[in-house]
Amino acid sequence: MTPTLVRQHRTHAGTTPRVDLCARARDWSEIQERMLVPLYEAVYERLEVGTGTRLLALGCGSGLSLLMAASRGAVVTGVERSSPERLALARERLLPEAWGARARADVRIVDGSPGDLAAAGDAETPAFTLVTAFEPLGWAGDSEGVGGLLREAIPLAERGTPVVLAGWGPPERCASASVLRVARKLADPLRSAGSWRPALRDDLEEVAQRSGLRPDGSGRVACPFGYADTDSALKGLLSTGLFDAAITATDRTQVNKELTEALHPYVRDDGTVWMPNVFRYLIARVI
Repeated sequence: MTPTLVRQHRTHAGTTPRVDLCARARDWSEIQERMLVPLYEAVYERLEVGTGTRLLALGCGSGLSLLMAASRGAVVTGVERSSPERLALARERLLPEAWGARARADVRIVDGSPGDLAAAGDAETPAFTLVTAFEPLGWAGDSEGVGGLLREAIPLAERGTPVVLAGWGPPERCASASVLRVARKLADPLRSAGSWRPALRDDLEEVAQRSGLRPDGSGRVACPFGYADTDSALKGLLSTGLFDAAITATDRTQVNKELTEALHPYVRDDGTVWMPNVFRYLIARVI
């Protein structure tokens, strides 16, 4: 459940680092997004996602989780409001009419939030039977943002519909925690701009309960971060947007230097980078 190691945060006007957002989105889709595949697979297997599933993905990014659900036969809708560049890549993956092929009738991708779906007023659209928010909780202010999306999405789902939230596991079981602390250290005192923080045990339950959902099970999944080399690791990690405040507070050179040092313990003899991590997911139900 951005920036997660997942969401690309937009910082306040005048403080956004000068980056190529299209290149960053491509780095996300080609390098970083695949790190969460074990999480997607575990959730879809547990909830038996397939034909008959109507999925609403909150913060769908560049669409890998949607693609995996669609390959199981699900009808999928993705909403994304923080990165139009990632959304464009999702459309390339899932709406091939963008490059001249026939579009899938079971895919919908929306630039916005669940409220925009409701505002469309399509009475013919059946209610969703699964809602996912796969952006891992673990950055300043993220709980409020996810909670707002959930409150917009709940009226679009059937009663009893599972809603899946995701978060980082315990810091001691996440090798990436030491690397992500670089963002927190360098961003201070701009920490409110979207820095990573260690997950708290009850984060997911608190978000679910504040959103009017009933917790109904959870699980943990190993999601190691593996990269071909240190340069690939830098591109993947920076594509998350978690280091934007750090770049603003210092500069790109300083962030790259400290990130490279933090990655050093995880560089293997062949030059690849390997960081074991555990992610946690919560299944809650619409009441």
